[in-house]
Amino acid sequence: MPVATQEDVLSLTFGALADPTRRAILARLSQSDASVSELAALFPSITLQAVSKHLKVLERAALVTRGQHARERPAHLRAEPIAEATAWLAHYRVFYEDSLDRLGEHLARMQATPPDTPSEPERP
Repeated sequence: MPVATQEDVLSLTFGALADPTRRAILARLSQSDASVSELAALFPSITLQAVSKHLKVLERAALVTRGQHARERPAHLRAEPIAEATAWLAHYRVFYEDSLDRLGEHLARMQATPPDTPSEPERP
């Protein structure tokens, strides 16, 4: 497998995080490792096979690793890809906060300046 670029890693991470079921799986794994059947119990309307496919997407994005414990292969959350995505987003947070600061300054100027009131026409 070729070495993925930073952009490729981010694409895999954000792609995996785009699905609410996968985000719920990660939330559950943040508490402790879990087997596919334990994870499937969280989603009664989803088949065991579908949960397994979601786990494969998370594995491909390196967000989850699978261990070997007797007959079970518990899934384990990996924090590194989330940290990399957070670092990437931090750059844009500065832009976002600067934009909000500018908006706040503009609104303050608007409130300080009385609105134009129509003047009455002069009477002869």
